[in-house]
Amino acid sequence: MQFKQLAMAAAIAATAAATHAQTEIQWWHSMTAVNNEWVNDLAKQFNESQKDYKVVPTFKGSYPESMTAAIASFRAGNSPHILQVFEVGTATMMASKGATVPVGKVMQDAGLAFDPSAYIPAVAGYYTAPNGQMLSFPFNSSTTIFYYNKDAFKKAGLNPDKAPATWPEVFEAAKKLKASGHSCPMTLAWQGWTQLESFSAWHNVEFATHQNGLAKDGYAARLKINSPLHVRHINNLAQAAKAGEFVYKGRNSDAQGSFTSGECAMIQTSSGYYGDVAKNAKFAYGLAPLPYYPDVKGAPQNTVIGGASLWVMAGKKPEEYKGVAKFFDFLSQTKVQAASHQRTGYLPITMGAYELTDKSGFYQQRPGTDVAVTQMIRKVTDKSRGIRLGNYLQIRTIEDEELELVWAGKKTAQEALDTIVKRGNELLARFEQANKGK
Repeated sequence: MQFKQLAMAAAIAATAAATHAQTEIQWWHSMTAVNNEWVNDLAKQFNESQKDYKVVPTFKGSYPESMTAAIASFRAGNSPHILQVFEVGTATMMASKGATVPVGKVMQDAGLAFDPSAYIPAVAGYYTAPNGQMLSFPFNSSTTIFYYNKDAFKKAGLNPDKAPATWPEVFEAAKKLKASGHSCPMTLAWQGWTQLESFSAWHNVEFATHQNGLAKDGYAARLKINSPLHVRHINNLAQAAKAGEFVYKGRNSDAQGSFTSGECAMIQTSSGYYGDVAKNAKFAYGLAPLPYYPDVKGAPQNTVIGGASLWVMAGKKPEEYKGVAKFFDFLSQTKVQAASHQRTGYLPITMGAYELTDKSGFYQQRPGTDVAVTQMIRKVTDKSRGIRLGNYLQIRTIEDEELELVWAGKKTAQEALDTIVKRGNELLARFEQANKGK
């Protein structure tokens, strides 16, 4: 009798455990250092807020590495539920028919409210298909801003409370920093993004035809970054490099550590770098809008989106998609959005999060933290709305290769930009051919 009771109790316990078994949601991402801590904390907060689902974040390398790994895993039938994809991969993900499920559909199927109009227009618009359906969930949206070392400025006789607003002022500041003994007056991160893409939008000049690839026939877009203005700018940077006033520190985010350490006094990079600076810089620093050429009509306009969004991979069970939707619903909460923005420097991707942050006094207490937002919420034009091109990951590599030759004095600005356009357009033509009519 006792054995039967024990067996029955075990069966009841097993049934209860099965009933309350959590559904795991795999999330692949590319966040490092302080932003990796942020991602883990978000997952922990969501997991503790309910009992049905468990989000498991996994770092899968750089953005290109995680995207490559996800494509391979999808073909093998074991892809994650959620994949973080940087904005450069958006056109490729859009063209990957059958590999993803639009976030709007995931939310609708789960019966959860999802209002794209709640998001900052420049953010929502970038991840929305021509038919109006939002394809991926905006997550760590960033834009390019200007950081400078106030202590280094003071030592060089520059006003530490006034960032250089124009490119001529930046180059003049670099000369004075150099003269004061600074070994690295200025550096750049993500050079293709900051000096070609954002530079184009900020000056309201075309980066590529067909509205930078965002038009309905965007597959036919071709590069236009060998214009006189682009050549002039890259040549100015080349002259600064030759004089030791601009020091190239490597691709992607490689240069950021040289600013945090105090080695380099000025840097243009992602607003999402703010969390690292706030935590690790041992000097007074300032955040400011990007510099511009004052003689260019329409400048400054607005900056373009960077960072990444969350894509939902196809081939999962309905219950798993429900968990994904619940997680996205959690991430959409105004308090969660505002806290993430304040912690990382990434954009508050909803207007509600921006307003909550503003009301809290955060921007007043930390001058410059609103720069990314004010640069992005300006009225956009067809030349400044964003850039969405196929094979853009490979084009970014071409940009790096050619610009490095300029900084090394092995090519002129004109030669390098002409080559970027030629090689890049060959890749765009290939992408158009492969996706025409899809």
